[in-house]
Amino acid sequence: MTKRIVFTGGSGKAGRHVVPWLKAKGYDILNLDLKPLDCLGVNTLITDVTDSGQVFNALSAHFDFAGFNTGKGPAKIDAVVHFAAIPRILLQPDNVTFSANVVSTYNVIEAAVKLGIRKIIIASSETTYGVCFAEGDKDYHHFPLEEDYDIDPMDSYGLSKVVNEKTARAFAMRYGADIYALRIGNVIEPHEYDRFPGFMADPKSRKRNAWSYIDARDLGQIVHLCLGKDGLGYQVFNAVNDTITVRENTAGFLKRWCPNTPHRRALVGQEAPLSNRKIREQLGFIEEHNWRKYVN
Repeated sequence: MTKRIVFTGGSGKAGRHVVPWLKAKGYDILNLDLKPLDCLGVNTLITDVTDSGQVFNALSAHFDFAGFNTGKGPAKIDAVVHFAAIPRILLQPDNVTFSANVVSTYNVIEAAVKLGIRKIIIASSETTYGVCFAEGDKDYHHFPLEEDYDIDPMDSYGLSKVVNEKTARAFAMRYGADIYALRIGNVIEPHEYDRFPGFMADPKSRKRNAWSYIDARDLGQIVHLCLGKDGLGYQVFNAVNDTITVRENTAGFLKRWCPNTPHRRALVGQEAPLSNRKIREQLGFIEEHNWRKYVN
């Protein structure tokens, strides 16, 4: 089992839940970020991942002072999890968002494979499906949204994630590495379930997220499953929870709210429109934090 990992962006919204989850599973973790992470036993190395030299250095460094006691130099890294990014549009100018996200992902993957690391997990996004940050009210091509979808974002953030998936595929083919891209849904932290009544009161507001979500703790499980599964080469997985964020069945709900969008297969019960079927079937994901447990 993979044990020693470098995690980029561990101080962000998703990372600050995923890193402690992995730490509790016994992983030895070094966090690379511009801000420290408050997690016992996890050191943060302040690193600008848009700088290739800093990334190469960070991926060949000791995790903490204890590493110096061996007298053998930094220990081997088993895997890299790359979540660091400008997390959405409208935080920085579009060209900065695109450049930072694309260059940082290239730098992390390149450094990892050239240093002999053959397991890399990268954060892609639901925004690749093209509706989240679209101009106007754009319909999806079809439901469910699965990994073979013709992804077509029109924004700088979603476009950067499409490029990152292509970068991952190129390096996976060239080096024979396992590089898994997670199309992460709308991340919900434990304290954010009080937002769900508002979601249900205004169903149209959740169209941009395909009425789907990922609990931050369940995302930790997904990363864990990816780290434990070798030999898949390049893969894309939707990283979302099981069910739609409304109380009615999915097929009937979508017929009312997206009447012109075809269905490629039957949507069973309250299955999320952004489907996690692949990650359940191939990696054995079983959600622990269905939103109904926290919302009356």
